[in-house]
Amino acid sequence: MRTARWLAALAGALAVCAIPSAASAQSPPPDSQFQKVPIDQTPGEPIDLAVLPDGRVLHTERSGEVWLHDPDTGLKTLAAKLDVYSHDEEGLQSIAIDPNFAQNGWIYLYYSPPLNTPVDDPSTPTVNEGDAPETGTAADFAPFKGYIQLSRFQWAGDAIDLDTEQKILQVPVDRGICCHVGGDIVFDGNGNLLLSTGDDTNPFQSDGFTPIDERPNRNPAFDAQRTAANTNALRGKVLRITPTEGGGYSIPEGNLFADNDPLTRPEIYLMGLRNPFRIEFNRETQELYIADYSPDANAPNPLRGPAGQGKWSVVTEAANFGWPYCATAELPYRDYDFATGQSGPAFNCAHPVNQSPNNTGATNLPPVTQPDVWYSYAASAEFPQLETGGIGPMAGPAYQYDAKVAKGKDSTAWPAYYDNVPLFYEWTRDYIKAFFTEGGDVTRIENVVRSFQLVHPIDMEFGPNGSLYVLNYGNGFFGKNLPGAELVRIDYLGPTGNRTPTVTVAADDVEGSAPLTVQFTSTVSDPEGRRLKYAWDFDADGDVDSREPNPSHTFTEEGVYRATLQVTDQGGRTVSDYVEITVGQRPTVDLTVTTDANGFQFGDTVQYTVTVTDDDPVDCNKVSVTYILGHDTHGHPLSTAFGCSGSITTSVAGGHDPATDDLNAVFSASYTDAGSGNLPPLTGTDQVVIEPVAP
Repeated sequence: MRTARWLAALAGALAVCAIPSAASAQSPPPDSQFQKVPIDQTPGEPIDLAVLPDGRVLHTERSGEVWLHDPDTGLKTLAAKLDVYSHDEEGLQSIAIDPNFAQNGWIYLYYSPPLNTPVDDPSTPTVNEGDAPETGTAADFAPFKGYIQLSRFQWAGDAIDLDTEQKILQVPVDRGICCHVGGDIVFDGNGNLLLSTGDDTNPFQSDGFTPIDERPNRNPAFDAQRTAANTNALRGKVLRITPTEGGGYSIPEGNLFADNDPLTRPEIYLMGLRNPFRIEFNRETQELYIADYSPDANAPNPLRGPAGQGKWSVVTEAANFGWPYCATAELPYRDYDFATGQSGPAFNCAHPVNQSPNNTGATNLPPVTQPDVWYSYAASAEFPQLETGGIGPMAGPAYQYDAKVAKGKDSTAWPAYYDNVPLFYEWTRDYIKAFFTEGGDVTRIENVVRSFQLVHPIDMEFGPNGSLYVLNYGNGFFGKNLPGAELVRIDYLGPTGNRTPTVTVAADDVEGSAPLTVQFTSTVSDPEGRRLKYAWDFDADGDVDSREPNPSHTFTEEGVYRATLQVTDQGGRTVSDYVEITVGQRPTVDLTVTTDANGFQFGDTVQYTVTVTDDDPVDCNKVSVTYILGHDTHGHPLSTAFGCSGSITTSVAGGHDPATDDLNAVFSASYTDAGSGNLPPLTGTDQVVIEPVAP
């Protein structure tokens, strides 16, 4: 990652097609030798996944749910439901299992507890108390000081025992304002926990360049110097700690700062990061793979700095990656005065200095380390294989080939071709690439299962069976994302391996009062055209209720049922799908948004009305309406109001052009009732998308 290494990587990337190596003597296995097997085709708003040693899979939703998928039964069950604060991007973020899980049973979660953070008061429909002020005094901002909690919990067979929580670390955040509060958890080969944290900074009023607004009355959330460039803050970092018995942690050797300096935090391993959403650790090579997201400037500006850059690096020692002063070690931003609108000199990436009034750490910072891969929106001269489009880099895992697993009966393990090869995936460009490295430098980039449809892959991990598990976020705006949201397994079967059948189930009626008779149908096929076995479990009790392809069933008691069909071929391959049946009344939500008579433009205040129908009295205080800045097929939640009626003032991200960037205003309404009897609390939703008119 030093200059010599960077030049070697550059030369290697430019000559990528001509590099002879041991790996290049082989050809990558064709896509036809892999199979994508769905595990969950309706995973909600999926965020993170973890594969247990016995092959069961956990995935999280940002709203606080942890779901368990059992490949033996095909069933999906709720493993935990955390109460979380979910303004803008907060909520349940990451999940990981302890490297010694088989012995200690620890599950790690990174989540936002509600605390006493202000929320909107429905009795004041013209004021949103849950939105932090953009300007004010320290006293105005103080109520929005919160934190994200890293804790571990005991696994109780098929659920997480939330009563066993051991709190390890709290990462402070400024709530009530967007963005970059995600985190990822991995473990190195010595039992140390690494946690990535976003810079917790609003990027939307910096024209797509560096957010370093130092105005004295400005919410500090507009200044990334207080976090990513602050040696005394935990945000915009990768933290490296050793969890201790009973909770808490100690500091391992080799972090960026000593633990006796009052201006630094000894937990910091990497600093100068904007939004390192996914990291992975290769315990065979002792390498950390890290990817960092880009700001939104599509082109460089000589008065502000470079275009946005996505980055990926192989890390073996503590470092500073430069944000918000440098996009890379070779691409500095220019100092910018948000009060006067005047640009100053370019920052010195070799000797960065943090003179922000919001800085609580050291002034002189470590030199900026050059990433191993960097790219912008246009085609990269250095790494053309990364193509063009948005910038959403994700550090994927490196596969560890195990001959015993790969040569076992009915193996789905990936081939030795990918042994110790880190994967890279792109959230916006919907692909996976293999990064072949030598001495930590990228020498070759190849497509991986490029013909497979991926819709915003948000996490992936190899399981103990050698298959790759992929969580696709899908197209949506911070809700139950469809289409494209799914949890899948990508198996390697070789040229002659037995392929898993496919199944999709449906029901003629998914909601109604008891008794409710439902006719189920299944669309099933087997690639080999052989006979299949059917096993329906209507009530998720583990017992087979029907072996017919298209049975009917009468539900006599209220409740929510995931009626599951598991299909098995003659070779023993299984696949399942489910349809959710609600016996009882789920709230119905109808959202109406009123705009100006001349059409909607960003900056307008819109009036909303929500009508909820339920079998119990409706509590308007529990009706939420979230304003989301929609950008293409994803969104940035910016404000949440409560009440059956009210108003929301919209805003638009600086650096985005509504005329060219496919922007829209999304309003999402939600209501959850109290539940009763066998019925859990049920949620109804509605959404309105408004396209802006030309000004």
